Amino acid sequence: DVQLVESGGGSVQAGGSLRLSCAVPPYGYTRYCLGWFRQSPGKEREGVASLSVDGITTYADSVKGRFTISQDNAKNALTLQMDSLKPEDTVMYYCAADPVQCGGQLRPRTWFTYWGQGTQVTVS
Repeated sequence: DVQLVESGGGSVQAGGSLRLSCAVPPYGYTRYCLGWFRQSPGKEREGVASLSVDGITTYADSVKGRFTISQDNAKNALTLQMDSLKPEDTVMYYCAADPVQCGGQLRPRTWFTYWGQGTQVTVS
């Protein structure tokens, strides 16, 4: 079973930055399609960014130019650098992984098998 653990959420003022981290299995970035999702109460979980094994990154239009997905090889972590945060970015964020490759596309939540527990981001 694949365990994912997010960290780095918190509160920040609009225009500020946060960096989320997700502990993944060793060399997970070479084996899994990895992604970040977010969900607000009563709404569908939506894809934010994904990272394929060949290093291709994809982003939702709402975060392009503000968020950056990357891998931290030394820490076996998937990260999401969030800059220029807006109040509408206030939601729970989840990381996800699946052995079926992304193919360089932003895949929907149904694509992913493994999920973290989520971390809250609040922008005021």
